[in-house]
Amino acid sequence: MRTYLKQSLYTVPFFVSAEAFSQQQAKGIVTGTEKTMINPVLVINISTHKSTLSDASGQFIIEASENDELRFVKEGYYRIDKKIEKEDFGSSLMISLEKAEIEIPEVRIAYRPTGNLERDNRHLNESRKIVSLRSELDEYMKSPLIEALPDNTVSKTFTGHDYHVGQVSLLGVLDAAVGLFKKATELKITKANYLETQDFIKRIKEEVDLQFLKKFGMDEEQIDKFLIYANDNRTMAKKYRKNFKMDVVEFELKVAFAEYKKTHKLDNL
Repeated sequence: MRTYLKQSLYTVPFFVSAEAFSQQQAKGIVTGTEKTMINPVLVINISTHKSTLSDASGQFIIEASENDELRFVKEGYYRIDKKIEKEDFGSSLMISLEKAEIEIPEVRIAYRPTGNLERDNRHLNESRKIVSLRSELDEYMKSPLIEALPDNTVSKTFTGHDYHVGQVSLLGVLDAAVGLFKKATELKITKANYLETQDFIKRIKEEVDLQFLKKFGMDEEQIDKFLIYANDNRTMAKKYRKNFKMDVVEFELKVAFAEYKKTHKLDNL
């Protein structure tokens, strides 16, 4: 009995000591590929399911045994697995994580280029607001006509004089000819179609000084919106596209702007 107890006293400490020495600590530093600090990094012992985080200097310490597998995880970087060897306990592990590539989402262009650089560039660079504004203008121009179209029949006054009907004086013929010439050279006021309106607005932007709009903080998109407003409210394309007088057009724009700025928020007002 005494012999058994004596053997037990020596046997128990042997197993306690073996378990104590089997669990050691693995330590090291985690950095990026260019030795940059990327803390905190999650360090997981896959064998024991224990984990820790690297500190501000990238250093970490975790319990591990020989042949345990450590995993290093950081968002935005490729994870690394490291199997612990016997010699790793006597040195500091140097772990370098490689940054993961960022996939850029595919951009699909719905617009199909026509080959005309000016037209394609204008379409691709336009903002959604301008595209919406042009769409509204297209619908407006394609709406049914409110005013009747002018009669295209030739007036009887242009059919020539009937010399078989009575006799006329030479002075009367000359007066009639002068009157007909004036009437023929007068520009008739007719409603502008879509293309005519577009050309008229473009001409305003090219020839009229619009600094009085820009000083109120209006950008190109706001100016386009105002020009469409002025044309609708002052029927400018209808009245002036055939007889474009700079001073008259500028005056009409300023009259329209006086009403426009009352209902629109503009800078420097």
